[in-house]
Parts: sequence; structure tokens; C-alpha cells
Amino acid sequence: QVQLRESGGGLVQAGGSLRVSCVASGRTFSRAALGWLRHAPGKEREFVAGMSWTGSRTYYADPVKGRFTISRDNAKNTVYMQMNSLKPEDTAVYYCAAHVGTYYATPIPSDYDYWGQGTQVTVSS
Repeated sequence: QVQLRESGGGLVQAGGSLRVSCVASGRTFSRAALGWLRHAPGKEREFVAGMSWTGSRTYYADPVKGRFTISRDNAKNTVYMQMNSLKPEDTAVYYCAAHVGTYYATPIPSDYDYWGQGTQVTVSS
């Protein structure tokens, strides 16, 4: 069992930066691939970034490559996503999610076993 709680969302102007964090509880956190996904109004939930079990591999969706960085601190049971050069189209509820027992992060939202409650990120133009 893994419980996830996000924080760090907010309102920022285009071109600005935010860092979202996700604290996990549960003994299986260190053996879970982690992902950040987002859900914008009128759109499907989509994968944003992911990180392997050990943190040695990262994955990014094309729209955020070069702008977003995912990281994790297993000692703190926390995963982060630094978001730079934010655009209005990045506006969404951002969720962290865990895929337990899997080394590689998956880009398929339905593959994730556990989800946080989400944090709103709004980018104004």
C-alpha cells in the first residue's frame, strides 16, 4: 500500500517556474516506479514524467522535455518535479502516481496503482 500527497501547485505567469512535491507513505515506495501525470479540463489524463525504481532512468513526454525535471529522494519518500518555462497549456491538475513492483515508469495512466489527490497548477498568459 502506498499513500501519496502532492503539494506545491499554484498560480504562475507564463515563463515562470514551480516545483511540485509528492510525499509517499508505505513500505513499497522505494520499489515503485513513479510518475507525474496531469489532467486538464476537456482533455484526457496524460503522462508528464516518470522515474525508474532506483531513479537512474527518467522519462518525459515530448511537450515538457527540456523544461521539466523529475527527481526522487527515497530517504525522504519524496518525488519532485521542477517545472520551468511554464506555458498556459501546462495548466492542469498534477498527480503523482506509483506503479509498485515495476522498475520502469510507464506512460500509460491506467498502469499506475496508486494516485495522490492532485495539485492545481495554473499558468497565466
